[in-house]
Amino acid sequence: MRDMNAVVGTHDLLLVTLDTLRYDVAAELMAAGETPTLAGLLTGGRWERRHTPGSFTYAAHAAMLAGFLPTPAAPGPHQRLFAAAFPGSETTADGTWTFDAADLPAGLARIGYHTVCVGGVGFFNKRTPLGSALPSLFAESHWEPEFGVTEPASLEHQIARIAEVIGREPPDRRLFLLLNVAALHQPNWFYGDGSSRDDSRESHAAALRHVDTQLASLFALMRRPCFVIVCSDHGTAYGEDGHTGHRIGHEVVWTVPYGEFVLS
Repeated sequence: MRDMNAVVGTHDLLLVTLDTLRYDVAAELMAAGETPTLAGLLTGGRWERRHTPGSFTYAAHAAMLAGFLPTPAAPGPHQRLFAAAFPGSETTADGTWTFDAADLPAGLARIGYHTVCVGGVGFFNKRTPLGSALPSLFAESHWEPEFGVTEPASLEHQIARIAEVIGREPPDRRLFLLLNVAALHQPNWFYGDGSSRDDSRESHAAALRHVDTQLASLFALMRRPCFVIVCSDHGTAYGEDGHTGHRIGHEVVWTVPYGEFVLS
């Protein structure tokens, strides 16, 4: 496990959640060489198979922002990178960065980090009290319709906003940035071959190929050194065992890809 006490305070932190990305699709595309940006950065050029803490966006992000990142899909216990101070925690280790706050953004803010959220799906849209709950954890948050699920160029628009945010950051202030990528979420048919307006496993894969082409520009923007976590918050079903969508207890929903690396 990485010693996060040597990372927090010395590195910017970037959490990229590829909303709804399935592990099986992510692993297949990486093995086929179809996601070269991510393959060039992930350890061993491969995703780690993990289990999500929640079967839909709000639950998963609420857990992750409290320090409960996706858990390795093998018997544990598994030590965590971040954890709130909690007596008796069995997943807090010497390398865990602990914070005395209810959530990770608040804990990081207390030691001088500027916390920023650039949202994608509806739980980040700030149009309702529920859509404001996750963004309200951050000192600065952004959402526009062009960041959302119906915009084919959503990630490009989000990265442009991130460029603006980073451009005005003082060089001596550390940054914690959450980017919630909406491109993989339904609807994603418009990334397909144009033969259908229905979402499918194939259009989901096409969306990931598109996302990979854009991530290089995101990583180029980040200040060095930067500790990066890229993962899915949950998967989604395209007809498996009669299921469609997520917020269900199915293997394709609970199993997610996870990776971490340092930009230096």
